Amino acid sequence: MITIIDVGMANLGSITNMINRLGFKSEISNDISKIKLAKSIILPGVGSFDRAICNLKNLHLIEPLKKKILLDKIPILGICLGMQLLTKKSEEGKEEGLNIIDAKVVKFNFTDITNLKIPHMGWNLVEQKKKHILFDDMFQNPRFYFAHSYHVICNEKENIITTTNYGYDFVSSFAKENVMGVQFHPEKSHKYGMKLLKNFTENF
Repeated sequence: MITIIDVGMANLGSITNMINRLGFKSEISNDISKIKLAKSIILPGVGSFDRAICNLKNLHLIEPLKKKILLDKIPILGICLGMQLLTKKSEEGKEEGLNIIDAKVVKFNFTDITNLKIPHMGWNLVEQKKKHILFDDMFQNPRFYFAHSYHVICNEKENIITTTNYGYDFVSSFAKENVMGVQFHPEKSHKYGMKLLKNFTENF
C-alpha cells in the first residue's frame, strides 16, 4: 500500500488513478496514525512552499514524516512542490523545509534570456546524470510535464539523477538512499511518467 500525503495542495486523483492502472493499491491520507504505518510514501504538491509547510505543521505531520523517512527509512517520492519540501529552504518563503536533502530552492533567473517565461510550463526532456532505479528501462529521450517557477539546487552533486534545460540546466530529479524527488509531474507525463511510477511502486 502506497500512502499519498494530502497536504491540500495537489490533484491527488491523477496520481491515484495511475497507480491503480499499474495494479497497485494506494490511499490518500493526512491521518497521523495511517502515516505511522506507511510502507512507502508519495508527497505531492502544487503551489506555495510556505503554505505547504504550514499545512503540514497544522496537521502535525512534520515529525511523523521525518521519523518515517530518517529513522524507519521508508521510501518517499516527492513530486513537484513535494520534491522542494524535502530541501532545507526556498526563496519562495520564510519557512524551513523538511531538511531531508541538503539542497535549497531558488526561482528561475533569466538575466540574459528574455524570451523564456516563468513558470516553466509544458513538456521537456530530462538528461540522466547517473543510473537510478526510477529510470530503469526508461523509454528513449524521456520527456516529462513540468509546471514550476522555482527549482532545486543540490549541495551534494552526487544526489542528482537528472537535469533539464530551461534557459540553463536545473535539477529535475534527485535521490539519496530512500529519498527521491522529481520536479516534473509523472502523473501527467503519459508513458514516461507511468514507467517511472511503475519503477517506484515495484521496487520500493
